[in-house]
Amino acid sequence: MIQSSELILNPDGSIYHLNLKPENIANNIIFVGDQNRVEKITKFFDNIEFSTQKREFKTQTGTYKGKRITVMSTGIGPDNIDIVMNELDALVNIDLTTRQPKENLTSLNIIRIGTSGSLQADIPVDSFVMGKFGLGLDNMLRSYLIDAITNATIEDAFIAHTNWDMKKGKPYVVACSEKLEKVFESNQIFKGITATAGGFYGPQGRVLRLNIQDEELNDKMDNFKIDDTRITNFEMETSAIYGLGQLLGHHCLSLNAIIANRATKTFSEDPYKAVDALIAYSLDKLANS
Repeated sequence: MIQSSELILNPDGSIYHLNLKPENIANNIIFVGDQNRVEKITKFFDNIEFSTQKREFKTQTGTYKGKRITVMSTGIGPDNIDIVMNELDALVNIDLTTRQPKENLTSLNIIRIGTSGSLQADIPVDSFVMGKFGLGLDNMLRSYLIDAITNATIEDAFIAHTNWDMKKGKPYVVACSEKLEKVFESNQIFKGITATAGGFYGPQGRVLRLNIQDEELNDKMDNFKIDDTRITNFEMETSAIYGLGQLLGHHCLSLNAIIANRATKTFSEDPYKAVDALIAYSLDKLANS
C-alpha cells in the first residue's frame, strides 16, 4: 500500500495539487502553461462537463466533435511537470481507495500546446514546431531511473559539441510518442529537438544583471546537428513531459507556436493569432484520431 505521506489526497478524496478525481479527466489531455489559455481552448468545445482550479492548475473537461478531452494548465517548469504527470498517472493507475497500483494500466494521450522561441533562422515566427525529442537541461528527471528511456547517442554528441560543464548536471534526451507523432505531423510542422531549460533567464542564455556560465551556449545549440536533426526551440516543459510519460507508460507530444526567433531577433506581430491557429490545428487532429 502506498502511504499517505507519498500519495497525498484532499479531504474530499481528490488528488492533492490538481484537486481532481479519476472521473474528472479524459484519456486525451491537452497541457498548456498559462491558466488563462485553458478557456482559449475549451471555448471551441461542444460542452464543458467539469471545471476546477487549485493554485496554477486549472482543469476543464468536455467534448470537441464528440471526443472527450481534458485541458489543464501546468504552470511553468519541469518541477510543475513532475507534480502534474505523477498525479495524473495516479488518477488512472492507482486505486485511490486501496492505495494500490491497478493491475490493468491506462495510457493517456498527452499533448502540450505551448509557445516557444526558435533557435533557427529558417523556422520563422508564427510557425509550428513538434519536438521529436526533448533535450533536458534541468536535472529534474535524473531523480528517477531513466537510462532505459534516454538516447545516449544524442546526449553524448550534445555534451561534446557544447563542451557542457558537468557541474550543471548531465543533459538527457527522450523521444516523443511515435503514435502521436504520426497523428499530428503534416507539412505545416517543423520537427526537431525541443530543449527544456530549468529557468527562463540565465538557463536560456538571457543576460540582465547577472553573468552566465556559458555565454556561447545558445550559439553552440544553434549549430548542433545529429543525423539531420537540429535543436529547433527552447522552452521549459517538454523533456520532463516526455521522460515521465515514457517511464509511466503514457503517449506524449509537444507542439509549440513560435512567437520569437532568437536567431533573427524577431517577435511575432500577433502571438495570440499564432497560438489560436495551433489550437485549432491540434483540436482537429485530436478529434479525428
